[in-house]
Amino acid sequence: MEIFQFLATLTCALFAGAALYINLVEHPARVSCGIAAAVAQWAPSYQRATWMQAPLAIIGLISALIAWRAGASYWWLIGAVLLGAVVPFTFLVIMPTNRRLLAPDLDAGEARRLLQKWNALHGVRTALSIAALIIFLICFPPR
Repeated sequence: MEIFQFLATLTCALFAGAALYINLVEHPARVSCGIAAAVAQWAPSYQRATWMQAPLAIIGLISALIAWRAGASYWWLIGAVLLGAVVPFTFLVIMPTNRRLLAPDLDAGEARRLLQKWNALHGVRTALSIAALIIFLICFPPR
C-alpha cells in the first residue's frame, strides 16, 4: 500500500508542478512573443506535454485507487478522483479549444481569445492536481 501511496504522490506532484509551470511561466511567456509565435509554439508544446502529463495523471489515479483499495483512507479515493478528473476534463472541455488552436484557418483575433481561454481551462487542471497533491501530502506518509 505504501508503495502505491508514494507513487500516487510522486506522479501527482510531477503533474501539478508541470501544470503550474505551464500556467504561470510557459504560457504567459509564449503569449508575450506575439500571437502568431504563441500559436506556433503552442502546438508542439501541447503535443509534448500530452505525452508527459497524461501518463502521470493516469498512473497517479491508478496508484491512489490501489492504495485506497489496499486499506488507505477514503482521502486517497478523493485524491484519485480529483487527479483522475483532469483526463475527462481535458477530453470534454479543453479538447475543442485545442482543436481550434491547431486549425490552419485560425485568425489572430480568435487565436488571442482561444489562448486566453486555454490558459484558464488549463488552470482548472492545475487546481485539481494541486488539490489532489495536498490531500496526498497530508495523508502520506501513512499514520
